[in-house]
Formats: sequence, C-alpha cells, structure tokens
Amino acid sequence: MKVLISGSSGLIGSALRESLELDGHEVGRLPRTFETPIDFSGADAVVHLAGESIAHGRWTPAKKQRIEASRVHGTRQLAEQLARSASKPRVFICASAVGFYGNRLDEKLDDASSPGAGFLAAVCRKWEAAAQPAEEAGIRTVWIRSGVVLSTAGGALKQMLPPFKWGGGGMIGNGRQYMSWISLADEVGIIRFLIDAPAVGGAVNLVAPEPVTNLEFTQTLGKVLHRPTLLPLPAFAARLLFGEMADELLLGSTRVFPQRLLDAGYSFRHTHLQAALEELLR
Repeated sequence: MKVLISGSSGLIGSALRESLELDGHEVGRLPRTFETPIDFSGADAVVHLAGESIAHGRWTPAKKQRIEASRVHGTRQLAEQLARSASKPRVFICASAVGFYGNRLDEKLDDASSPGAGFLAAVCRKWEAAAQPAEEAGIRTVWIRSGVVLSTAGGALKQMLPPFKWGGGGMIGNGRQYMSWISLADEVGIIRFLIDAPAVGGAVNLVAPEPVTNLEFTQTLGKVLHRPTLLPLPAFAARLLFGEMADELLLGSTRVFPQRLLDAGYSFRHTHLQAALEELLR
C-alpha cells in the first residue's frame, strides 16, 4: 500500500510509519498545514494525526485557539483537498479523541454515545465535522477517538514515570475519575486494521476494553514499578498548577468502551493495564 500520514513525526505517527515501512508499505509524509495543493496520486489511505498538543502548557486563550485551529482548520483544508482530488484514496482516517464525550463520571460510553460538554468536547465535534467533505465525496472516513496512549517514548506515561519512580506518585483528586487508555501497539494496530476494514466507517473508539479509575491506574503503576504511591495531588492543587486543563484532562472522567472494534473482530494485544505496563516497562 501507499499511505500518506500527517503528524508523522509525533508519537503515534512515527510508530505507525515504522510499522508500515517494516512490512514493505510506502509511506509519504504530509505537511502539518495544507495551504498548498497535495498530490494524492496512488495513495490507498490518508491518516491525519497532526494537531497542537493539548498536554503541554496552560490553556491560555491563545493556546486554546491554536488547539482548535490546528485541528478544525487543518482537517477542513485536508478534507476539501481530498474531496476535490481526481485521485482519491479509499480511506481517510482522521484523529479525534475520547474528549468528545466530556466529563461523564461513571457512565458507560460506546461509539454511539452522545457528545459531552466542555472545551475538548466542543473541539472534537468541530474536528470531526471538518472531515465531512471527504466523506461526502465518497471516501470511507473514520474518526478515531483515541484514549490516553501509553508509551515510554512520549505522552502521559512518559511524564508520569519520573515522579512515580522516585516514590512521589499518587492519585489525582479523589481518584474515582475514569481513564480510558490504550497501548501504543494497539493504537497502531487498530489504525492498520481500519485501513483494511472496508465495512467500518464513522466514529471508532480507540481504547482498551477495560478502562480504569485514576486510583486503579496509580496503584497498578506503583505495583509494576515496586514503588509506593502515597503522595496524592488534590483537586485544588491540580487546578492551581494546570488551570482549566486540570478539570478536563486530569479530573474529568470518561469511561469509554471499544464496542465497534470488538464487533468488527479486532483482537487487542493489551486488554489489562497491569500486563500492558509490565510489557512497556520491562
């Protein structure tokens, strides 16, 4: 296959690129902006992963504007180019996130659940809507609503490891908020599965089948590292340190299940958190 990837130097994009190239597929790197025409000739799939990081830096008004513009404006430009192209790929896979569902406490959420409230939920709704020109042009379009991607190479786990290794880890807030996670291996595996799944279109949750609470995640990571987890971060301190980002990323609860993937026959490499962490940290 020939696969074009935006965000190919990021955590997910670089792992996807390496996986495809190891199997002999041709991978092309798309730019992070789409002001100039792109040649899609010969491409079987386009995977759009580019976007401003939501986890680095406080959410100032300028930061929030960059988060939204990089996702919504960029996706719309790319989707419109795909729609106009004389040589269309057979599938367009566009990043989204479980932030689509907002803070839903312990409510069980699947791919068909309604959107939630909050900044990230609003961005995700606009983000997914921005890809519709490609879908309307007849390209199978898949919105991948990813959970927290676990990898020692980047993302949330890499940031958590230093304090946990020093014995300074602990739950955040009351620890009851749900965290929907996925290993990087499964994130890449699912994207590759979706490229070759002609019957699957629309929104797909990229999360492991067993979401955990923040307390469960904290205890499991401590157990795998053989370190105590006795230093909690109270909710007020999280808000003081991270502002609005704390409420949506650290204290918000999304209990999401990958029903469409299970129905489509995807076989997860990592379903249990402890086994996933043990393999990652081996």
